[in-house]
Amino acid sequence: MSLDHAILGFLNYHPYTGYDLKKIFDSSVRHFWPADQSQIYRTLTRLTQQGFAEMEKVPQADRPDRKVYYITEAGRLELQRWLAGPPPMDEPRSAPLIQVFFAGQMSDKEILAKFEGFAAMMRLMLNQYQQVPARISPYQEEIRSPREHFFWMLTLDNGIRNMRANLEWAESVIEQIKRGQIPSE
Repeated sequence: MSLDHAILGFLNYHPYTGYDLKKIFDSSVRHFWPADQSQIYRTLTRLTQQGFAEMEKVPQADRPDRKVYYITEAGRLELQRWLAGPPPMDEPRSAPLIQVFFAGQMSDKEILAKFEGFAAMMRLMLNQYQQVPARISPYQEEIRSPREHFFWMLTLDNGIRNMRANLEWAESVIEQIKRGQIPSE
């Protein structure tokens, strides 16, 4: 349950609302672990029921009460247990590779368009990844640990390297298609 542990990790830094957690996910770990608002709220409810987090209602004059979540000592212990354990290995899944696997059923022109779109998407994602340091800077002010920031940036480096490898692969396929190196029926 990596979403549970990601939320515990953020709550270990600072108490947050579900809305704040969504903003943090989108500006820091989205490139490898996206989460929508409803997933975050469901997980916060579960973590509270398990005793890993507590919720405090903070009254506001002109708005509904804010629900601020705090990590408990049991939550800290669970986070440390999970961090010290073996890395969870999920089954790899890739919708784009399923399309590639069956692309032999398409014309060369359609395949070329598919790979050019794939390469354009990789370039866009690389551009977004390069903007991550600016997007996480507000959190760097809150969490002033150079050690934490070092490991944050390692995840970004991994994402950039993977996107570059995917882009290089897509560009090599595009060249093979343009040179007529794809077998015909």
